[in-house]
Amino acid sequence: MAFSDRPLLILGTGTFAQEVADLASEVPGFKVVGFVENWELEKCQGTLSGLPILWVDKLAEFVATHWAVCGLGTTQRSRFTEQVAAYGIRFATIIHPKARISTTSSLDEGSVVSVGVIVAAHTQIGRHVILNRGALIGHHTKIGDFTTIGPGANIAGNCRIGTATYIGMGAVVLDHLTIGAHSVVGAGAVVTRDVPDHVQVMGVPARIITENIPGK
Repeated sequence: MAFSDRPLLILGTGTFAQEVADLASEVPGFKVVGFVENWELEKCQGTLSGLPILWVDKLAEFVATHWAVCGLGTTQRSRFTEQVAAYGIRFATIIHPKARISTTSSLDEGSVVSVGVIVAAHTQIGRHVILNRGALIGHHTKIGDFTTIGPGANIAGNCRIGTATYIGMGAVVLDHLTIGAHSVVGAGAVVTRDVPDHVQVMGVPARIITENIPGK
């Protein structure tokens, strides 16, 4: 491990956590050293991808030396990140070298930017956001905390994406639209009008199919 490498813990032990670990392994300045579990204590007796699995209550021992990033695809990952934040662990922002983020845009702590992502000018990305493989984010767009943008999704310019919203794989959101908090845009949907909070939309053009959902 190089002198500048910061030890990084991946929150979660599912398959997406392994994906985030693989992504982070190619980001200069970090070294993935383990995973963190907060649900099934028995998992901590084994390893994942050859690395140890730590129980969340052990994190107080690593506050001074380690960083963390969440490896849960669900937009309800705020429960895990808030639990970890209470221990004082710092959150890393992971940007793959093959992503492009405009120097005029901002990205808050704990967010993950995967391979092939493009973030255009004057855009704001919130905390603990996941921009998955090949996602395209237009100029002057704002994406709320804990949102997940699926692989290949295309968000046009001047959009507002609410907190803990899920945009499915290959979905398209046209310009100047608002997608409400805790809503879900299905894979391949084309959004042509504003979407309210707590609904699921699907289709071309996208239509509401479920209301009063808690998110995904």
